[in-house]
Amino acid sequence: MENDAATLYCPNELCQAPNPISHKFCLRCSTPLPKRYLWVQGDNLSFAAGEILADRYLVIDKSVVFDTQPGISPQTPELDNLSELRPYLRLIPYRLNIPQVYGIIPPIDERSPNGILLLEKPPLLTDGTTQEVKLCPNLITAWGDATSMRQLNWLWQLANLWQPLLSENVASSLLDPYLIRVEGSLVRLLELRADDSTAPTLIHLGEFWQQLQKQAKPAITELIHKISSSLINEEIRSAEQLIAVIDYGLSQLGRSQKPTIKIFTKTDTGPSRQRNEDACYPPPDTLVSKPPQPTALAIVCDGIGGHEGGNVASNLAIETIQHQVNQLTKVPSDHIDPAMLLTDLESAVAVVNDKISQRNDSENRQGRKRMGTTLVMALPIAHEMYITHVGDSRAYWITRQGCYQVTLDDDVASREVRLGYAVYREAIEQSGSGSLVQALGMSPSTSLHPTSQRFILDEDAVFLLTSDGLSDFDRVEDYWETEVLPILTGQTDVVEVAEKLVEIANTKNGHDNVTIALVHYQVKYVEPQSSLTPFIPENVPTKAPDTGRTSQTTNLSNSNAKTQVIPDNPRAKIAQLPLHWIVPLILIAAAGTFGYFLMRLRSPLTQPVASNPDTTVQPTPEPSSVERTLNNLSQGWVIETTREIANSKQKFPNGTYFQVIEQKPIPNSANKDSLVTLQECPNPDTTPPPKDASASQPPKKTLRIELSKLQNSATVLQPGETNPCEDTAPAPVNQPPATTPQKDGNQT
Repeated sequence: MENDAATLYCPNELCQAPNPISHKFCLRCSTPLPKRYLWVQGDNLSFAAGEILADRYLVIDKSVVFDTQPGISPQTPELDNLSELRPYLRLIPYRLNIPQVYGIIPPIDERSPNGILLLEKPPLLTDGTTQEVKLCPNLITAWGDATSMRQLNWLWQLANLWQPLLSENVASSLLDPYLIRVEGSLVRLLELRADDSTAPTLIHLGEFWQQLQKQAKPAITELIHKISSSLINEEIRSAEQLIAVIDYGLSQLGRSQKPTIKIFTKTDTGPSRQRNEDACYPPPDTLVSKPPQPTALAIVCDGIGGHEGGNVASNLAIETIQHQVNQLTKVPSDHIDPAMLLTDLESAVAVVNDKISQRNDSENRQGRKRMGTTLVMALPIAHEMYITHVGDSRAYWITRQGCYQVTLDDDVASREVRLGYAVYREAIEQSGSGSLVQALGMSPSTSLHPTSQRFILDEDAVFLLTSDGLSDFDRVEDYWETEVLPILTGQTDVVEVAEKLVEIANTKNGHDNVTIALVHYQVKYVEPQSSLTPFIPENVPTKAPDTGRTSQTTNLSNSNAKTQVIPDNPRAKIAQLPLHWIVPLILIAAAGTFGYFLMRLRSPLTQPVASNPDTTVQPTPEPSSVERTLNNLSQGWVIETTREIANSKQKFPNGTYFQVIEQKPIPNSANKDSLVTLQECPNPDTTPPPKDASASQPPKKTLRIELSKLQNSATVLQPGETNPCEDTAPAPVNQPPATTPQKDGNQT
C-alpha cells in the first residue's frame, strides 16, 4: 500500500523527508529508517486498517500500529494513577522476554476514551517490503516442531520468569497460551496481565505444562511428565527448585550438542580522540577458535578518566579479569554449577574493581580524577553463554530472527525505569540520563553490583560486545541486519564484519574510541536416542542477598576449588572428580571439621532462632577479627541509627537501637536489596528503668526496612561492646556512609 498512509518520515531532524514504508534508508540523506511496529495493550483497536491516529500512528490491524514519525519522542503516560504500567518498568531487566512501554495515543473519540497504551518490540513477524505483520507462533502451536533442547529451553525461560512476575502480581501472564509467543529460541510475551485477587501458584503452572507432555520429544517426555506432576503434587515448591530440575535436564541434552566458536576483536582510536582508552581480549585483530583452543572468552572495556588513566584502568581490568576467568574454567564444563559460576563471575569483577580502586587510592585520585572502566564479557561454555557487565558497554545477541540487546546500561535513565519512576523513552530525554551510576574502580566493591546473565543456546548465533563508540545513536539496531546477519548465512565472517562495524562507528558516530568483539557460536545438535533420567532435588537453597563484598579479601586465584561441581547422576561419585581436586577437598573437609569443634568449644549451646519479633535473638559466634558492618549484617546484631528513619506508620529518631531479627532477599530487586526486620531496643538515655520488677514494660516496636535505606542511616555495634538489648548502655560506633560511583567520578 504505497500511499500517504504508508509514508515513513526520516528521523534525521535536518531532513525529515517522507519515504515509502518499505525503504530501509532515507531517499534524501541515507539515514536508516527505524521500523517500529507497536502492540496495543488490552482491548483490540476499533479503528480501521490504514487510519492515522494522533497524526503519526498508522493502524496495521486490530492490535498493531506503526509509528510513521520515529524521530519524534512519543507522548508518555502519567505514572501516578497507572499502576498497571509499573510491572513493565520494574521488569525492564527482563525486556528480552517482556515488551516495554513505548508511549500512549491520547484519547481520540468515544472509540478510545482512555487513550491507547503502546508496547514496543512485541513478538511480531514483519515483512521488510510490505506492511504484512503476523504474530510469532504461540508456545502450544510451535511446541511439537521444536527439538528437545529447544523445548526444555523454553520451559527454562518460563521458570526463570515465574518469580519476578509473581513479585509484580502478573504471573498469570505465564499461564495464558495466547500471550506466550516464541521467536526462535526465545520466549516472548505479548503483554502482561494482572493477577486476580488470588495469586497463581506453581500448581497452576504444572497444570499448564501438563498439556505439553503429549508432543514433547521422546528424550524428554518422561522428564516433562515428572516436572508437571511434581509441580501439581507440590514436590517442587519453589522457582529455584524448578530451575534446578530443568538445568539438570539441559546438562544431559547438552552432551548431544557440539559447538564451534570463533572470536575476533578490533579497536580503533576514532577520528576525534588523541588516545585509545578502550581495551579488549583477545588482543585486537586476533582470531581465536574453540576448538582447538580450550577456552573461549571475549571482553570489551571502555576506560573512564581521560588522560588521567582511563586506558590504564581498562587494560588493568582486561589483564585481571581474563586471569580470574581462566581459573574458573579449569573445571570440566559438564561439572560446572551454573548458579555458582554466575556468582564467581561477579566475584571476579569485584577483584578487578578493587585493584583499580586501590590504585586510585594509592595515587590519591579523588572525584573526577579517579580512573575507571566499563566492562562487558562473554563466556561461552558448552550449550550456554554467560554475559557479565558493568557500565554502558553492551552485549547484543543476534540470531536469524532478530537483534536483541541483552545488557541494560548502568545509567541514570535505566535506574529511573527500574524504580518505576519513568518510561524509558521519557527518561532518556532528561538531562544527565546517560551518566553512569556505577563503573569499575570508582569506589569499593561493597557498592558495586555487576550483572551476570546466562543464556541457553540451541541455534547458531553471534554475540556482539561493543563500547558506546558503536552502540550510541542505535547504530547496532540500524546495521545488524545488513552487516552482522550475513555471518549466520555464511556470506561473510567475523573478521570482515568487525572491520566494517568499526568503519560505521567512525563515520556515523566518530565521537569516541570504538572497540568490538564478535563471538560466532555454531552448533550441531543430534536428538538423544535414550530418554533422560528425571531428577528432583529435595531442596535448593535460595540465592543469598548481595549485601556487599569485602575489599581486598576476594581471591580467585584458586577459584576452581570454589566453583561447585554437579554430579553426572543424582548419586555423586568421588571417583569422577579430577585428581587435583581430591587433596584440596580433603583439606577443606578437615579444616571445616576443626572449625566446627572450635566453634562448639566457644559456644557449647545451640543458639535460639527467633520465631517472632518479640523473641530475643543471640548473634551467631564469629571470630573477633571480623568487623561487623551493614554489608555483612547478621541475625542478632545490634545497630544504632545515625539519623531519623521512618516508614509509613512510625518514626525512629537518631540514636535509636535495634536488634536484627531477620533478613530476607527482596525478589526481583534490581540492586539485589534485602528486607531487614528490626526490633527496637530500649535506649538507656531516654527510657527510665521500671520502679519495680513487676512493672509492665512497653511493647517492643518492630521495623521492616530495605537494607539499602540503612546504609547511610545506621552503624553496627562491634563484638564486646555493651548494648541496650542486654540492658546496658552501649558505646556508639561511628562509620562513614557509603558512596555511589558516577560516570565522571563524582560521588553521591
